[in-house]
Amino acid sequence: MVEAWYMDESPADQRAPHRLQPNRAVALQQLRELGVRYRKLDADNYETDPCLKEIRKAENYSWMDIITIQKDKLPNYEEKIKTFYEEHLHLDDEIRYILDGSGYFDVRDKDDKWIRISMEKGDMITLPAGIYHRFTLDENTTAKGLTSDLYATPHVKIKKTWSPKLGYC
Repeated sequence: MVEAWYMDESPADQRAPHRLQPNRAVALQQLRELGVRYRKLDADNYETDPCLKEIRKAENYSWMDIITIQKDKLPNYEEKIKTFYEEHLHLDDEIRYILDGSGYFDVRDKDDKWIRISMEKGDMITLPAGIYHRFTLDENTTAKGLTSDLYATPHVKIKKTWSPKLGYC
């Protein structure tokens, strides 16, 4: 079962859990209210899994990519890790399904606070179009996943900065 919680503001290693103290768990219902859907599937048989086939048909997902996030398997590994962790959104829903390993998906709640979703083998989430999110490996440092569209254009969040003379820019 997937686990989620509100994140602390620590600048420490992004692969750390970053739980608030005391922990503020996030229930699946709260994720659903944000439009994030969770499913547990059979990752060992993803190629023939009738449940995955039905989800893809029902949600009209015709594209599927496999990505292995591992230093010796992913070209430009360090650059990719930084890119994945940059806050962004997509204009379409996206599926993220962990086939092996583990990692974290962070999503913004309605108050702009980060929720960290810990995912491991067999966990699938669907992120709705327009939700700010990012991904990082956890301390296990490897993950293999299925994505609805690896090449979907990420729209990076523009950070507003404050200057007393200029206001927001």
